Amino acid sequence: MKIFKKTTVAVALLSTFVLTACGNSSSSSGNDSDEKSVILWVQYSEESAEGQVMAQSIKDFNANNGKGYTAKVEYIPRSGSGGGYEDKVNAALTTNTLPDVLTLDGPNTAAYAKSGILAPIDEYISNRDDLLPSIVEEGTYDGKLYSLGYSESGVGIFYNKKMLQDAGVDLASLPTVDKPWTYDQYNTLFATLTKHYNKPAIDVGFDDHSEWLMYAFTPFIWSSGGDVVTEDGTKSTGAFDNAGSVEAFTFIQGLIKNGYSTITPEKNGFQTGVYPLKMTGSWTMQEMDSQYKDVEYGVLPLPMSPKTKKLVSPTGSWAYGMSRTTKKKEAAGALIDFLGSEQEVYDMSVGNSVLPSRKSTSDRLATEVSEQMKVLLEQNAKTGQARPVLVNYPQVSRVVQNAVTEVTYTDQNPDVAALLKQKAQEIDGFLP
Repeated sequence: MKIFKKTTVAVALLSTFVLTACGNSSSSSGNDSDEKSVILWVQYSEESAEGQVMAQSIKDFNANNGKGYTAKVEYIPRSGSGGGYEDKVNAALTTNTLPDVLTLDGPNTAAYAKSGILAPIDEYISNRDDLLPSIVEEGTYDGKLYSLGYSESGVGIFYNKKMLQDAGVDLASLPTVDKPWTYDQYNTLFATLTKHYNKPAIDVGFDDHSEWLMYAFTPFIWSSGGDVVTEDGTKSTGAFDNAGSVEAFTFIQGLIKNGYSTITPEKNGFQTGVYPLKMTGSWTMQEMDSQYKDVEYGVLPLPMSPKTKKLVSPTGSWAYGMSRTTKKKEAAGALIDFLGSEQEVYDMSVGNSVLPSRKSTSDRLATEVSEQMKVLLEQNAKTGQARPVLVNYPQVSRVVQNAVTEVTYTDQNPDVAALLKQKAQEIDGFLP
């Protein structure tokens, strides 16, 4: 499943969440006639790789929880624009019919918790010290854990080995997590490939106007010493428009200005040999290994600022949360704890080609996964950084997404600093 390419929750939808959820004091969720039967909603299809893992997980939970709990899962696939699943959740909010447990995009935890959609789950989660720090940070609001991420994530630069060799690139000279490359070094590679193939060298997903643009490009901001908001989360001015952020967005804009990338990439261009490089995540490995077996590819770490020389990578994915309105907290908590356990995290990581949310699972997988996945595991462990925990995260994310899109319109926005100053002021309006 392409988790991160399609993870946005519409701003208008989340705003509706906030308005409707606060008034829902009485509710019915799941199957109220049976106090030990709980319902889980997930945002993917049963036929997907993730769905197949979940189907087995539910069977295992029902057979082995030891307390007579029974879980049922409802598969509600999301559309490319984020509809479907979110539409169902939004409708349930207005009719007081949320399930006992639901999935949510992890960065939206604070918004869901603040608006009263979620209940705290601290008391139900075992072996919490084994969770990756980024998972705990992502799921915590106001000192309490409200969501449990069931996988982690990472992005790298995928490369077609033959295409690079044909362009005269020495594969042995390419960067590693321990010896990463700066923006300048990557630009040299991009220039070589663009000249050799007379077309853009890399697809970075500029056409994906979703959470991807926030998720995948904030590492450049952080590497350069910028940020989305200040450390206390009260201002964007001074962070999103500082010199570091300007450096990062100048690098991003340069991808288009220099012809290294495109805002209208061909579909599956990397997979079919159109582009020698692609910035993407672990979900593409599953696609490559199942549908494009003839393509020999590798994975490189992300670019970093030549000034700070600090490699940063993105983290975060979907998570489990308990509905505030459930009357079956013990059963719901037991299900969340089970689905977030070491074995279940392992099964989901292997079955869905995603990074694990637990340290023990990461250590276990390090000896079992492909060389490509090892790069993302290592990068995640050494350089991963969670997106900011903000009550109005969806709105803030949309402004950042727009900034990434607008900076690629080089003729309309030649002044990067002016654009970021404007966007920082927009973000300020969503902060306390």
